[in-house]
Amino acid sequence: MSFRLGELAELVGGRVEGDPDRRVESVRTLENAGPEDLSFVTNPKYRRQAAQSRAGALLTASPIAGLDKDFLLADEPYYALARLMGVLYPRERLTPGVHSTAMVEDGSEVDAEAYIGPYAVVRAGAEIGAGAELHSHVVVGRGCVVGRDSVLYASVVLYPGSIVGERCILHAGVVVGSDGFGYAVHEGNHVKLEHGGRVVIEDDVEIGSNSTVDRALLGETRIGAGSKIDNLVQVAHNVRLGQGCLLVSQSGVAGSSRLGDGVVLAGQAGVAGHLRLGDGVQVVAKTAVFKSVDAGHTVAGIPAVDVGAWRRQQALVGRLNEMKKRLESLEARAAATDTEDEGDG
Repeated sequence: MSFRLGELAELVGGRVEGDPDRRVESVRTLENAGPEDLSFVTNPKYRRQAAQSRAGALLTASPIAGLDKDFLLADEPYYALARLMGVLYPRERLTPGVHSTAMVEDGSEVDAEAYIGPYAVVRAGAEIGAGAELHSHVVVGRGCVVGRDSVLYASVVLYPGSIVGERCILHAGVVVGSDGFGYAVHEGNHVKLEHGGRVVIEDDVEIGSNSTVDRALLGETRIGAGSKIDNLVQVAHNVRLGQGCLLVSQSGVAGSSRLGDGVVLAGQAGVAGHLRLGDGVQVVAKTAVFKSVDAGHTVAGIPAVDVGAWRRQQALVGRLNEMKKRLESLEARAAATDTEDEGDG
């Protein structure tokens, strides 16, 4: 299927500079695009690649001078790209129904507009909303809720009592509601604490493959609406994420910590337990947070400090070899002076 460039501009509230009748079949990278493809330049550093690209049209915020191409102009080109991808690469919607190999226990409620795939399991007391999709080998435990239009890809497991809101996406291998890492020590032995809480995932949350969200010891672990969690992320028991948080791959949050709205944890960042990160806090990649952080701050390093202080530290580290040589030179001169003084005496 192809679209007129003008049609795509209307879909995203943009405008065309050039030929609105140019046919667009797909979106491709600058390197791989051809005359019937739309590519995009959302960062000025790629303008040279744009000049070399064979793309027939470019999605940008403003025209690029000197390029003989058609342009789709949008005030927020990356947001426009997100909307266009949904049009040009629509996600397959599965036909509602329960596969013959699925096991749906008596006492569960599955909406007639939901899809239950091969070998999926829905235990008693679970509720599956309209338009929800449970792909192959998904397990939904007793008393769980999966909201309207949510998608659980292959091998997702919801332990009993877990709640998933509307329009959520849980990618393959996600585990929600497993016990937290909690043990009492008695006579040198680690005694398991049975976890009686649950997990609540609010609306419009996406969780990447093989990530885990542990159930609370008591009460609930909660993921705020609109939050996005990457692959291989660990969210421990009793953690609360605010709305619109971003947790990037291999980051982790230890038990009972509280993250405000819009908090960002970059790749491999870690947050220790029982801390509070205020709204809008950003944690740089590979950072270890051991103290609470006030709203609006960006922190980096091990242990985490304000990003400005961390940059100064890194600048000093880069000068250590030079400073060492200067110190050795000063020590040598001082030693020589002491020797001369002893000779004079």
